[in-house]
Amino acid sequence: MTTAQGPLRVDRHGAAVVVLTLDRPDAANCLDPALARELVTAAAACDADPSVRAVVLTATGRFFCAGGDVRSMVGFGEDVRLGIKALADDLHRAISTFTRMAAPLVVAVNGVAAGAGFSIAAAGDLVLAARSAQFTMAYTNIGLSPDGSSSYFLPRLIGLRRTQELMLTNRVLTAADAADWGIVTRVVDDDALRDEALALATTLAAGSLGAHGGVKRLLAETFGNPLETQLELEARTIAERAASPDGREGVTAFVERRPPRFG
Repeated sequence: MTTAQGPLRVDRHGAAVVVLTLDRPDAANCLDPALARELVTAAAACDADPSVRAVVLTATGRFFCAGGDVRSMVGFGEDVRLGIKALADDLHRAISTFTRMAAPLVVAVNGVAAGAGFSIAAAGDLVLAARSAQFTMAYTNIGLSPDGSSSYFLPRLIGLRRTQELMLTNRVLTAADAADWGIVTRVVDDDALRDEALALATTLAAGSLGAHGGVKRLLAETFGNPLETQLELEARTIAERAASPDGREGVTAFVERRPPRFG
C-alpha cells in the first residue's frame, strides 16, 4: 500500500510495517478535516489488514503536528460548533482504532507536537522523540480545551498534577523533559529518528500480533477494572493466547531452544 496524494502519506516498509506520514509541512502538519478523515481511513485499513503487524506514525518538515488547523476553524464561520465537533470525532475515531488494533503503534515525533499533535503522540504504544522535539498543550492559549485523548492518556502516564500544569499553563517540554516525565519512550538524534522508528517497528512486527494485541487490551482496560476483573481478564487472555498458533509455536520454540516463527 503506497499513497503519495493528499495530506497523509501511506507506505509499506517491508511486508508487515505500515508508515503513516502527516504531510502538510507548509501548514505545520495541522489537522484539517481532510487530514482527519484520511487518518480515520488509514487506521481502519491497518486494523482490518492481518498482514499489518506494526504501524509507524510520523511527519514531514519541522513540525510533528501543531494541532488543529486554526484557519480551517475560522472557515467554519457560524457552523464552527458543528465543524469542530466533526473534526474532533474523526480524530477520536482514528485514535480509538489505533488503540484497539492489535498492531503496536510507534509514534516518531520529529518536531513540535502541540495541541492535538501532543495528544496523538501521547496515544502511541511506543513513542520516540527527536532531540529537537518539543511538546505543549497550547489549547487554552486560543480559548479552547483539549481533545485527541490527552485528558485520558496524560493523567495515566504522568498523573493529574503534571497534566493540570501542562493543560493550564501550556508549559513547553523538551524531548528530554518528555522522556523524564514518562510521555515518550526514548529520545534519539534527529537524523536517526526514522531509522530508529522503522527498526523498532520491524522488531515488533516479527513478534506475535496476538500477544501484542493482548497486551494492548489489558493495558487499555486496567484503570477501569477492579482487581478481580483485571485478574479474570488476564487469565482469559493468557489462556486464549496459549491455545493460539502463536502461543503453541512460542512455547514449542522455547522448549526446543530456537527462535519462534510467529505467523
